[in-house]
Amino acid sequence: MKILVTGGAGYLGSTICYALEDNGHTPIVLDMSKASGNEIQDRRFYQGDISDKKLIEHIFSQHGDIKIVIHCAERSAVSASVVKPYEFYSSNVVKSMELFKNLRDAGCKKIIFASSASIYDDVPGFMVTERSPVNPRSPFARTKFISEMILKDFCDAYGMKCIALRYFNPIGADPKSRCGFNGKSFKNIIGNLLRIFEGELSSFVISGNDWGTRDGTCMRDYVHIWDVALANVKAVENFDTAFEKTDDENKNFLVLNIGSGIGVTVMEFIFAFENITGEKIKIVYGDRRPGDIGGSYANALLAEKTIGWKAEHTVEDAIIDAIRWEETKDNALRK
Repeated sequence: MKILVTGGAGYLGSTICYALEDNGHTPIVLDMSKASGNEIQDRRFYQGDISDKKLIEHIFSQHGDIKIVIHCAERSAVSASVVKPYEFYSSNVVKSMELFKNLRDAGCKKIIFASSASIYDDVPGFMVTERSPVNPRSPFARTKFISEMILKDFCDAYGMKCIALRYFNPIGADPKSRCGFNGKSFKNIIGNLLRIFEGELSSFVISGNDWGTRDGTCMRDYVHIWDVALANVKAVENFDTAFEKTDDENKNFLVLNIGSGIGVTVMEFIFAFENITGEKIKIVYGDRRPGDIGGSYANALLAEKTIGWKAEHTVEDAIIDAIRWEETKDNALRK
């Protein structure tokens, strides 16, 4: 099956493409960035804006057998969205809405949307289901929630169908080291820990130690990027039947949590990294970040019920794969 993957040259998108190929599918990549190396390999690649109607028409004129679009092109990072909200709303909402319209006009009415668990409100015990209350507290989170609402309205009005995958905290790299993140540009927990491991940073700043968790540090559901990629494969392969396996009356818009189902605090993650690397991490406590939340982790039973997916990898697996990618990525990207 042919699948158009927006943002297919990025960290998430390139991993999804490999997972699709490993399972016999053909990804077509659309990305704003100029791709190179293992980010695209021999895939058909189109560089351009997701809101460019003529480009979408051109892609579908050449690949009229595209059945589903996986939309993961986005601006990410909660803290950056607080200081640059315009850029986030423009990219994640306005351009996405144009993409959805252009896909409808091109006759493609099946979308898998990369959403985010950052839209959830705090709940007692931190475990959230798809029916848990939402309270997006950053521009980034609000762009994801607004995009979900736009898609739901499009599905109701235009005969489209969408599976919105609410990712928790993807980390790690392809277990075969074919693609991964750029550790020097990623400011997430694993990126910063790797910079300390490589001697580029002297300490790890924990943003607040007064959250209502086991040790006072934020709790997250860290899910291996390969598990996230496989969730997209499962959503592709079970797209038509997934809507019939839910008790929800809505049969054209489905929300699924994509997480490991395990809550891990920042301190616990650091301990896991220390155990794997043998490196003692110097910790500094800082202020809470704007737009941050105490934490949540996924109840992902609905994803297992509807698309047959559940996470298989551990936090330790993700750390090991991330370290392996960091050590081998220069050679991989030159292939």
